[in-house]
Amino acid sequence: MSGFVEKPEPLQIPGLVHLHTGKVRELYRNEAGDLVMVASDRISAYDWVLPTEIPDKGRILTQLSLWWFDQFADLVPNHVLSTELPAGAPADWQGRTLVCKSLKMVPVECVARGYLTGSGLAEYNETRTVCGLALPEGLVDGSELPAPIFTPATKAEVGEHDENVSYEEVARQVGAETAAQLRQATLAVYSRGRDIARERGIILADTKFEFGFDGDTLVLADEVLTADSSRFWPADRWQPGRAQPSYDKQFVRDWLTSAESGWDRASEQPPPALPEQVVEATRAKYVEAYERLTGTSWS
Repeated sequence: MSGFVEKPEPLQIPGLVHLHTGKVRELYRNEAGDLVMVASDRISAYDWVLPTEIPDKGRILTQLSLWWFDQFADLVPNHVLSTELPAGAPADWQGRTLVCKSLKMVPVECVARGYLTGSGLAEYNETRTVCGLALPEGLVDGSELPAPIFTPATKAEVGEHDENVSYEEVARQVGAETAAQLRQATLAVYSRGRDIARERGIILADTKFEFGFDGDTLVLADEVLTADSSRFWPADRWQPGRAQPSYDKQFVRDWLTSAESGWDRASEQPPPALPEQVVEATRAKYVEAYERLTGTSWS
């Protein structure tokens, strides 16, 4: 069992129809037929959406995505129409809300990897492949790959694992032409993001994108290169052969699996609330990543 420890009740806003409650975002449709995405301060770990929020997290993710969308504008169009607050929306939605094109979403998590870790490392250790792609011998946790690779996954419901699949399986599901477009766009956006991050002292180890179609045009959607969708490592502390320190929710994961939390991950019991020091440390990591990447201070 997993999912929401306490599933929130979505706000009812005149003129907006609530469509979906995700791990982090609430999704609405406005009267013009556009999507309204609201990023909450919720945080998930080990397939659970936790009962404790991280202050400002939704705003940080939204503002960082907007910054990245600007960096990729010449590579691929994105879904953002406006950042204006819908009429009648609460003031708390300011800075965490995007009005977006309604797209025909592609049911694939488009993952790019430039370094070996996580589920890719686990597969490599068994087969010397990742999503069916052969890799050289001798790689370890944190190794840089010879070139970035496209390692797609199927999209899972809240509380379920995404499942890595081969490129051939993606082509079977969405067609060869769309699969080729997804791979090309994913690797182009990742490569530029990696280079920009590297200039700022951050390694972009891997990330996932979502795409949809506006007519025949492939469009970049959802969040982009945030600490929720990506692994960011401080470049000056990179050391292959071990787990890398990261700009993400590692404080949360570490505390949940510690004796202090008292939580058994293998049980069917939901995880406990986070202590204040873990909340503060996690928020500080999100802020630090935002500031280092964008070169602007968070206020």
